Amino acid sequence: MTAADNKAPQSAGGNVLELARDVLEIEAAAIIGLIARLDQNFPRAVELILACRGRVTVSGIGKSGHIARKIASTMSSTGTPAYFVHPAEASHGDLGMVTRDDVFIALSNSGESAELLAIVPLIKRQGAKLISLTGNPESSLAREADAHLYAGAEKEACPLNLAPTASTTAALALGDALALALMQAKGFSRDEFARSHPGGALGRRLLTHVRDVMRSGSDAPRIPDTATLSDAILEMSRGRMGITAILDSEERVLGIFTDGDLRRTLQKGVDLHATPIASVMTRGPRTIGPDKLAVEAVQIMEQHKVNQLLVVDGERRLIGALNMHDLFRAKVI
Repeated sequence: MTAADNKAPQSAGGNVLELARDVLEIEAAAIIGLIARLDQNFPRAVELILACRGRVTVSGIGKSGHIARKIASTMSSTGTPAYFVHPAEASHGDLGMVTRDDVFIALSNSGESAELLAIVPLIKRQGAKLISLTGNPESSLAREADAHLYAGAEKEACPLNLAPTASTTAALALGDALALALMQAKGFSRDEFARSHPGGALGRRLLTHVRDVMRSGSDAPRIPDTATLSDAILEMSRGRMGITAILDSEERVLGIFTDGDLRRTLQKGVDLHATPIASVMTRGPRTIGPDKLAVEAVQIMEQHKVNQLLVVDGERRLIGALNMHDLFRAKVI
């Protein structure tokens, strides 16, 4: 490989790495610039949506339309049901879905998009509330809105200052801020979030509880504290978990005996049939409740460097057991 091979490729405008850094700096500056521009219109917009008894519609055309779709999607997944409507389709019948109880959110960097301005009078006549996100506070769309949110940028990241880049990034970030402010105001919980994300790893991590993956009944290895070491070995072999719980006469967990305990015990040359399990077990083992999230079991295992957990009730009575393989099978990790 020559020295020339290690050089970053050059573009007509110079080094592409420099261009990439410029783009990121400009877009980051656009988002930071929104902080100082936030005013009472933001809480006003939140209040309008919280008071909405109908639906939230988000609309925009071109690149603003793509951002509008993302905002509607983020709102829907964080406790504010919303949907996207194309402004051109709205002019040809879809506007019939907007009622006086709805909130209509319109995105346009210029604030003068003809397709949106064509339907604004109809939205206002219907009695729906209008929130606009534009880069021009003096625009027609901003003036007509019940709450106007500035979502512009001083300049685009495009070297020609033409392609919507920094302005769309700013609008997207402001949409996220609006969605998450609504999420907090509504007290939207982790469980509610999980119910709207049942598919994929996220849903499994948030919806799967220990009781869903643990082994219970005879599948959870156990022996009484009066048993011997040989009894423990037989139970571990039967249970195929590499452990057995040691219980008192009322099924409460006193200890655990693992493959590691067995190796350390055998190194001492003890009598398998004469050694009481109570003398070699590990007392006070890590446990978890059945109603805890399975991901919490993962955290305990990783924190304490163990591969198995006993599942107990409030009285430390054994309910079940699980190991890392159970969590892998459930695709929690």
